[in-house]
Amino acid sequence: MRKQVAYLGPQGTYAEKAANILSKLANFQTPIFVPCNGLQSVIKSIAYNNCDAAVVPIENSVEGGVTATLDALWKFPEIFINKAIVLPIKHALISDGELSNISEVLSHPQALAQCAEWLSENLPNAIPLPTNSTSEAVNMIKGSKFRAAIGSKSLIQIGGLKELAFPINDVPGNCTRFVLLSKESNSNLANIASFAFSLISNKPGALLKALNYIADFGFNMSKIESRPSKRELGEYIIYVDLEINNQNNTKNFLKLKNKLKPLCKNFVDFGNYFSENVELD
Repeated sequence: MRKQVAYLGPQGTYAEKAANILSKLANFQTPIFVPCNGLQSVIKSIAYNNCDAAVVPIENSVEGGVTATLDALWKFPEIFINKAIVLPIKHALISDGELSNISEVLSHPQALAQCAEWLSENLPNAIPLPTNSTSEAVNMIKGSKFRAAIGSKSLIQIGGLKELAFPINDVPGNCTRFVLLSKESNSNLANIASFAFSLISNKPGALLKALNYIADFGFNMSKIESRPSKRELGEYIIYVDLEINNQNNTKNFLKLKNKLKPLCKNFVDFGNYFSENVELD
């Protein structure tokens, strides 16, 4: 049976490229790709069993964690990360007009943030307008001489648009980690273990005790990030990625979870998975 894979659409986005790569790595045979309008729609497609898998961005090297994805993993603990790739991100300024005439710049909020310094220096009077995706932004500027969009160079062909500047991202090494989600936990080799927890007590040393357990088992944290619980001011959820690279690490991770859980009000294991860097053509 062909797998249905949801991703942040429409066509031409970095998410579509990631969906193609991750589906090949997962050995999906001729998958059916389902573009969705907004990250919430992508997450709900897998959470409500409308698709077999979903591909979403989870972290950017400039802007940090993608909050919609992190919140969804916490909200739907039956969803697991199966695989991850890190894609280099190189944004282009795309338009039907000339640079000197641009007064509005459209793109996904993450893309706008990743190019904020360039926009400030080169288009200081242009108004940034957020859209659901970079591809949607490009569709919205067709035929306009005063609007531009930020997105992949592959989007330039839409509507016969042209490249005004490339690359425009503020950090040359800008990259985004995309993850493949499903309702089945990964049983293959892994180099990352991801989880999140909230503490029972908010008192001095509570978080330090949890972090000491991680250190005691010899794990290196490749990421630690906090998000508001959205229940009350001052209550936070801690998101952690650990590096694991052998069977002993995997066994120790099980022991670590048993140590951490008594300290936690809630603990959600996002799964163990393999993450790798990928170069685009």
